[in-house]
Amino acid sequence: MLTLEELEEYAFLNHIPIMLKDGIEYLTRYIKENSVTTILEIGTAIGYSSIKMALVDPKIEIVTIERDLKRYEEALKNVQSFGLGNQITILYEDALNTTLDKKFDLIFIDAAKSQYIKFFEKFKNNLNESGTIVSDNLLFHGLVSKKEEIESKNLRQLVKKIDQYVTFLKENQEFDTEFLEIGDGLGISKYKNNKINEKGEK
Repeated sequence: MLTLEELEEYAFLNHIPIMLKDGIEYLTRYIKENSVTTILEIGTAIGYSSIKMALVDPKIEIVTIERDLKRYEEALKNVQSFGLGNQITILYEDALNTTLDKKFDLIFIDAAKSQYIKFFEKFKNNLNESGTIVSDNLLFHGLVSKKEEIESKNLRQLVKKIDQYVTFLKENQEFDTEFLEIGDGLGISKYKNNKINEKGEK
């Protein structure tokens, strides 16, 4: 059986982006504290975050989508190694071509940064009314705040897309988003009319 440390080392050695430690720790704590049991993840990679989320509670069910065949196969192997095949369903598809009928307590977006707005708009209909959409990499290694200094045109365009997504979240009429400087930057989005106030009342 694999260990989480071995997964982290594999990701590091093979340049596979996984959530930073404080980011995944926040996410798993959020899942536990909010009694999340159904999760949709956009962007499986090697299955690291799905495995971490599933390990929070055996009642948690996760659907995760990956379009890269090599990563999909690696994720399948890793999920089976942890004995989590009954909790985690991995779909080998392009998320933008995927249609799901199910509703989820939490939707986690951590895939192609240039498509974040499309992912959000497409899958918000799969969110339970009291659910949460979590978006990762909104700081993008600190480059979002330094986009004018980026020399690479492609990287500058990618960072611009993330900046546009942050603006999209800030101006969204359906959702309120809290931005956290945790990990590589997280957005926590909830429907406006179901936002729970500080006293825990709707």
